[in-house]
Amino acid sequence: MSGSVGLARVLEPAGVLPQAAWRLDASPEIGPDEVRIRVQRLNLDAASYRQLAQKHAGDGAAIRAEVLAIVGDRGKMHNPVTGSGGMLIGVVEEVGPESPLQVKPGDRVATLVSLTLTPLRITDGLRDWDGLGEQVPADGTAILFGRSIVGVLPDDMAPELALAVYDVCGAPALVDRVVRQYSAPTVLVLGGAGKSGSLSLAAAKRAGARTTAIVVSAAERDALQRTGLADEIAIADARNPVAVFDAAGANDITVVCVDVPGCEHGAILATAPGGTVIFFSMATSFSAAALGAEGLAADVTMLVGNGYVPGHAAFAVDLVRTVPAVRALFEARVAGD
Repeated sequence: MSGSVGLARVLEPAGVLPQAAWRLDASPEIGPDEVRIRVQRLNLDAASYRQLAQKHAGDGAAIRAEVLAIVGDRGKMHNPVTGSGGMLIGVVEEVGPESPLQVKPGDRVATLVSLTLTPLRITDGLRDWDGLGEQVPADGTAILFGRSIVGVLPDDMAPELALAVYDVCGAPALVDRVVRQYSAPTVLVLGGAGKSGSLSLAAAKRAGARTTAIVVSAAERDALQRTGLADEIAIADARNPVAVFDAAGANDITVVCVDVPGCEHGAILATAPGGTVIFFSMATSFSAAALGAEGLAADVTMLVGNGYVPGHAAFAVDLVRTVPAVRALFEARVAGD
């Protein structure tokens, strides 16, 4: 068991799993059930990148320096403020003889597990990254464990597009699962114009839901309006519970895809009794969600989107392939990065 979940890579503190560890051993030599990846590109999660960009007032060089410092200090990309990381793409270099992962040397892959638990070593100083976007050209090595998840990149998508899709592929699969437990539900997505938000809207509509999106600006509203993914779109501050409820009313399912803290109470208030709230944002305070629901006497089920549902990567890729509006949103986002 210790090898399969990466315990041998934990340097401190002893006795915890790699995600909870402060520091990992990122050395490139692999154990019998490990896989080494030659890193080509990181995708920082939205909450982590936003925090770094705000801290350094958009100074790309300072952002780059802090990412290098985090990886150097911790042996992984694990933002100590947000607790989140992201994911990466690269090429398989070596596969241990006991690895259960279905990859071979030369495969171009995306890791479908968080950078917060992936031993990572950067060797190029991130020289090709200006620090001004979530996608980070990089050279180095990463290690996958026996119980890691990895996906071979699809041939019909640019690697940057595939990375952006894989980064949030857990969201639409879980939304699909939850929506199908209801009969023609109403679904509210906070942050509907983003990556996980747009995929969640597409999954909800495909499963037969009526969809509403909350966005933060007229520009996001207009971009989302052109896609037809949302039946209704409202501009509101997702951190303002009354504004969210006034804009969206009570819904059967609320999906939180906003990468800023403070959106828990609005999501709960906008969910009907007996409904479900799905938290996909890494900026979520789960204590605030639990205590807020109690304080509002809200009879709602609250789910943590843990990023994994069986078949989630294929499900998300299929949405991008078959819903042109989703692909257009993602391509625009990647071009902006």
